[in-house]
Amino acid sequence: SSSSSSSSSSTVTIAPGSAGAAFLGAQTASAAKKVVASSAAAAAGLVSPIARNMTAAQSTALGVWLAGCSAWVYSMVVLGGVTRLTRSGLSMTEWRFLGEKYPRTLEDWEREFDKYRASPEFQKVNRSMNLDEFQFIYFMEYAHRMWGRVLGVVFLVPAAAFAARGALSANGVVGPRLALLGSMGAAQGFVGWWMVRSGLKHENFGEHDVPRVSPYRLAAHLTSAFAIYTGLLWSSLGLLQPAIATNAATDAMKVIRGRVTPVAALIAVTAVSGAFVAGNDAGRAFNTFPLMEGRIVPEHYFEALSPWWRNAFEHTATVQFDHRVLAVSTLTAVSALWAITAGPLASPAIAAALSPSATFRMHALLALAWGQVGLGVSTLLHAVPVELGSAHQAGALALMSVAVAV
Repeated sequence: SSSSSSSSSSTVTIAPGSAGAAFLGAQTASAAKKVVASSAAAAAGLVSPIARNMTAAQSTALGVWLAGCSAWVYSMVVLGGVTRLTRSGLSMTEWRFLGEKYPRTLEDWEREFDKYRASPEFQKVNRSMNLDEFQFIYFMEYAHRMWGRVLGVVFLVPAAAFAARGALSANGVVGPRLALLGSMGAAQGFVGWWMVRSGLKHENFGEHDVPRVSPYRLAAHLTSAFAIYTGLLWSSLGLLQPAIATNAATDAMKVIRGRVTPVAALIAVTAVSGAFVAGNDAGRAFNTFPLMEGRIVPEHYFEALSPWWRNAFEHTATVQFDHRVLAVSTLTAVSALWAITAGPLASPAIAAALSPSATFRMHALLALAWGQVGLGVSTLLHAVPVELGSAHQAGALALMSVAVAV
């Protein structure tokens, strides 16, 4: 056989039966087997739907880009938590979709401070605040908003480039999914301002109320962020992870994922309940564990507000107790999942189907669940300092990330 080099006019001839010919034959056979296996996997439905009909270069490039976007959203959630815990979220009393001009002069700062002085938070809580203190909380909120706008550019510009090259039309999944995630991201700015506005209206607060945003709107904002993050991470993993090679492994993984899905849903519900704890500032009350003022079930549980369902979302003791129960339930569910999947109670078929990386993820899920509960208890006992509160919010997203990766 012979091979021609496109960069040279010379021709190299490999004699039949030589070691070179044997090597080339083995390489060709190996490549052919990989192509056949890949085609068979796709035909059997073993390739992630979002990656079908894509070249390896396309799926890798898309996967890396979406992984970067998901990491950016993760940082957005953490920064949002710090903004809330430093009580900076109500410092900016106006919102524009394309961005606000950052104050540059003393006159600019005085103008913004005057707007804040008219807000319920300043008049009820921060009447002694000076301009230097205001500049800090204003910067925190401004940074959170602008970090989100830059993310929009990081998402839209590469998306347009991939679309122009045909990567987003490779199948019927990737284009519509990214369009949905992009639309959710754009809407998140409106949701955030809708949330902030609830804390800027004087009529929303009584004489003795502490101004804060609506817990319902805060939960909507955080849940939307979690959904966007999960969608981006799930999509990136579908593009970057290789297809499962055998039907036996596929059947076992279906069983495993069938077990993981309800646990992931429980993790999500627990995180949403945490948003209501944050929205009601409930973490600064009942700072003991496991009892609440000497009781397992707090006094007036589901009895303080009418109609009764409002207690689950607006009553401090009820909201915190529900979050405690959900957190312990999540820890129990994750521990049980680990035991029957990667622990001592796992069946031989399930144990054989788990790759080393999947086994590591199961161990990580268990470790993160225990760490998150420990961090939550520590945050409660210390009355939610900024460092622990933001770490606890980041931990919830990390736990969800591993559940999605499994």
